[in-house]
Amino acid sequence: MDLYGPVVYGFARKRGLQDADAADLMQDVMRSVASAIGQLNYDRSRGSFGGWLFTITRNKIFSFLSARRIRPQAAGDTATNQMLNSHPEATDGSETWELEYQRRIASLAMERIKHEFQETTWQAFRLTAMEGVPAPDAARQTGLSPGAVYVAKSRVLARLKDEVETIRRQEEG
Repeated sequence: MDLYGPVVYGFARKRGLQDADAADLMQDVMRSVASAIGQLNYDRSRGSFGGWLFTITRNKIFSFLSARRIRPQAAGDTATNQMLNSHPEATDGSETWELEYQRRIASLAMERIKHEFQETTWQAFRLTAMEGVPAPDAARQTGLSPGAVYVAKSRVLARLKDEVETIRRQEEG
């Protein structure tokens, strides 16, 4: 749930679902997974767990959007429907799914390792790696030298990479 719940939710939002609908869909997907997991004979050669979950999510979104087209349109739905209709899906959404998955793994990894670093080290990393602030500017904001900012960024990135790999290994079980 911690890893894939936000992925399912983010994927649904990128498919045009409103916040409440995406949250409901996420719960529906997780309910389906929970009821099917007991009968699942996992075979890596047939695909990944994430791929299976992607298929379930994509099918639920398709069903949701199909049902919405059949129902009478509410007054506030016009802009949303126009947006959905003006951006036809060129792919099956696997690129969006993968991007949401990568973001979630990075977020989990950052949550897990943040406490391992001093506040100024983390701030230097956040400013340079996440916000794109040049090292000299980050140095002024953190009180570190530009060289120390580069070292901080490098140390955090190396640790982050290790943690991402740990999460992936745990997921593969």
